[in-house]
Amino acid sequence: MASHLNSIPIVFFAFSLLVSLAFAGNFHNDFDITWGDGRGKILNNGQLLTLTLDKTSGSGFQSRNEYLFGKIDMQLKLVPGNSAGTVTAYYLSSQGPTHDEIDFEFLGNLSGDPYTLHTNVFSQGKGGREQQFHLWFDPTADFHTYSILWNPQRIIFSVDNTPIREFKNAESVGVAYPKNQAMRIYSSLWNADDWATRGGLIKTDWSKAPFTASYRNFNAKACIWSSGRSSCNSNAPSNNAWLNEELDATSQQRLQWVQKNYMIYNYCTDAKRFPQGYPPECAIH
Repeated sequence: MASHLNSIPIVFFAFSLLVSLAFAGNFHNDFDITWGDGRGKILNNGQLLTLTLDKTSGSGFQSRNEYLFGKIDMQLKLVPGNSAGTVTAYYLSSQGPTHDEIDFEFLGNLSGDPYTLHTNVFSQGKGGREQQFHLWFDPTADFHTYSILWNPQRIIFSVDNTPIREFKNAESVGVAYPKNQAMRIYSSLWNADDWATRGGLIKTDWSKAPFTASYRNFNAKACIWSSGRSSCNSNAPSNNAWLNEELDATSQQRLQWVQKNYMIYNYCTDAKRFPQGYPPECAIH
């Protein structure tokens, strides 16, 4: 696998980092810590946010803005060491029983075992579209960029600008697509040792607490939704090229590389779960 990784140009990663730095937001301006009784902190003049979990409580934050389509980047450094039982969630979501949601969830593990990166897409309250991955690096050793591109045609999940999943608009085959409900950005660090690690067999080791996840370099090129109006309505189309963005040939190759080497679960190939046939969107993904 290492030989495949070496084929990704180092200059590409360096460029991605520069872009993230150039457009980084400020956590004081963009987010509110919403729960955790002081376990979530904004530091370094708004350039760093940390969430902490102990035996009493986890913590979380949400964006002040709502978005209806966007390209969202966030750099995360996950809980190091024995993180079994913990979940770091980073996602977009609307509210209510028919909500839309686009999920990254990082499922902790024992020291030396890889994190599981869990992805899901909900539309009109229906989820169950899980794909899971291991990563080709240690996500606890340094910050890495986790991105969601959400436009009317597709949702693309990326890690360090490498696409890992594409969920296409499949309304043509009767599958609802997230396009009418504005969503906020949410993140939380919480205890889920009843299911998160090996189906709940491995419990959280509270002697290792507190557990901390760190965030920096938030960037949103997005349509802000406010009072029933989109900020993109008045912007020049050239500023919103991401609204029609798709994977080029090189990105398609990187996506296939990740899915061949690092995907560990795909609902679209789970015959036991879907004995009567796979969901209709699987045919176009």
